[in-house]
Amino acid sequence: REPPEDRRRRVAPLVAAPEAEAGEESLLRGIFEIGKRSCDVVLSARRLSWKPILPETPTGDSSAVLLAQEEIIEMKDVFSVKLKRRRFAGQKRCGTLLGITIFKCMHKEENKLSDCAIHLNNQSEDHCHAWFRHLKDILNGFQNRPKSLKVFVNPISHKREAAHIYYDKVAPLFKLADISTDVTVTEYEGHALSVLKECELQAFDGMVCVGGDGSVSEIAHGLLLKAQIDAGKNTDCISTPVRAPIPLGVIPAGTTNVLAYTLCGIKHAVTAALHIILGHIQPVDVCTFSTPSKLLRFGFTAMFGFGARTLALAEKHRWMPSDQRKDFAFIKTLADLKPEDCELSFLPQPVPPEDSLENDRKKKEENIKKGSKDQWHHIQGHFLNVSIMAIPGLCSMAPRGLAPSTRLNNGSMALIVVQNTSRTEFIKHLRRYASIKNQFNFPFVETYTVQEVKVQPRLECGPGAKENTSLNAASAEGNLPWNIDGDLMKEASEVHVRVHPQLIALYGVNTDDLESSQATCSCI
Repeated sequence: REPPEDRRRRVAPLVAAPEAEAGEESLLRGIFEIGKRSCDVVLSARRLSWKPILPETPTGDSSAVLLAQEEIIEMKDVFSVKLKRRRFAGQKRCGTLLGITIFKCMHKEENKLSDCAIHLNNQSEDHCHAWFRHLKDILNGFQNRPKSLKVFVNPISHKREAAHIYYDKVAPLFKLADISTDVTVTEYEGHALSVLKECELQAFDGMVCVGGDGSVSEIAHGLLLKAQIDAGKNTDCISTPVRAPIPLGVIPAGTTNVLAYTLCGIKHAVTAALHIILGHIQPVDVCTFSTPSKLLRFGFTAMFGFGARTLALAEKHRWMPSDQRKDFAFIKTLADLKPEDCELSFLPQPVPPEDSLENDRKKKEENIKKGSKDQWHHIQGHFLNVSIMAIPGLCSMAPRGLAPSTRLNNGSMALIVVQNTSRTEFIKHLRRYASIKNQFNFPFVETYTVQEVKVQPRLECGPGAKENTSLNAASAEGNLPWNIDGDLMKEASEVHVRVHPQLIALYGVNTDDLESSQATCSCI
């Protein structure tokens, strides 16, 4: 009998490739061993397909037909191809060629992605090299797939596991996809921002943050701030900021990971890494937060009142384990529940014109400049919480989102105002976030779709104010805390928030394409 190796070499020469399917030209056709079976393999620009080669049966056995069913993988899901060689211990180069290994992204349940390998075995050098070149050409033709990334790792986020997540789970995938990386492990608060101010953004195809919401907020702000500096903008007063030149990817390694959850539908580092590798990019709206005299920062979400006070208290107890700190701050702030006396002014979002997206964006930016006085609405009173959301804000504690009706890039913000009410009713409202019920279906909750918001606290110096908390000290100075993307900001009293359509590109998928999660949370 003919040895198996000789038989594989005998069938190795390429065969003229037929049409893969109507309207699609096949590039290559050949024979490989896949899963210990000889297969007829066909490659086109869009897909790779194979079918086991079975001997003819005079009886026409139907079971044999079932075994010969065609298998297909889409080339858009393939992120790497390597020549497979057998090497001896200590041998770094060459080695016996065994075939080709294709690495693809596999879609699993609940928005999760994983990587898997498909081995195409054939020991013919000419055969494998021809296939390898065609496969690499197809992969290089996909747009938005990064070849060089600037990576920031926050080693102290959540349970200090960011470095472990990156080096053990993400870096090997980047290396497999032939992506070069420049990694900065941050050493102090503001370290990433200082690095970004000196960074040459054009040297990279994208940027990646490994950390929690606060780390992502700092890097997104730094990336956009650097874009304004490079464009010659006055960073103290930016009415029409320029877009970030490169996309930002988020590897979740924090506590809530709102942005990562919103972009991927799940807190899963490998899923986030594969979206980056495959170049899945979404344009996302960004807010500017400013005082009358200067820009404070760029951001996606903000809370004033209960959400900000909870974060401020948690930051004061950094010495506690992250989960305990979060629960303690939540319960303590709920026990000391108090409304904020302030005035809200907002500019409602007009009905979108039937026009192109670019013209729509320009008109919205013009509206920001004009800000006609008779369009502004005003609310004055005592509010337990005020949320301003430019993105849906999905997370494990709010599977439907903190602002379910908002989208990543619809050019508007959700303004959610919770009026003063009893602690019992407020808790009912909070519990709704973790369920499928409408969390806004309460008489004390009001929601608006807006493009600008101004928040002006009205200070009280009455005898009922407590004397020994730093939060009330801040109130006396006129600077109440703000929670911006999980990052604490305390340096402002009156804050003006504007939304800027599609100001940044983030790696991930559109919210509407995510599988709806039925997860619930019992932490409240």
